[in-house]
Amino acid sequence: MNIKMLEFVPHGDDRGQLIAIENGKEFDFTIQRFYYIFKTTKGTRRGFHAHKSLQQVLICICGSCKLHFDDGDETMEVQLDSPDKGVYVGNNVWREMYDFSEDAVLAVLASDVYTEDDYIRDYGEFIKYVKGEK
Repeated sequence: MNIKMLEFVPHGDDRGQLIAIENGKEFDFTIQRFYYIFKTTKGTRRGFHAHKSLQQVLICICGSCKLHFDDGDETMEVQLDSPDKGVYVGNNVWREMYDFSEDAVLAVLASDVYTEDDYIRDYGEFIKYVKGEK
């Protein structure tokens, strides 16, 4: 599966902690878009899509959430609950985000700007796509 767990190195002292993420160091794409999800209503599931070419890094910078990944052959569940951990998500991976804590802030670093044509929003179409039945 095109998923990789990441650990970021915190730098700090008695004043607090800082994590710096620089292009080309923690992952192999240049950040073209940054967004974050917050104030998610209890019980809400988000995502329900895959990307044909986009790569992302997801970091729960506050609180916690769970992630479900599916590449058409296997599935994987990940919990993000620390700002020094993230997950790289490559293309052709179905993703769903759920079980957000009340204070959750899920940050997403993306390899490209928003392009609707890059999305696969129907799970059946996703399976056809990854199985080569485009």
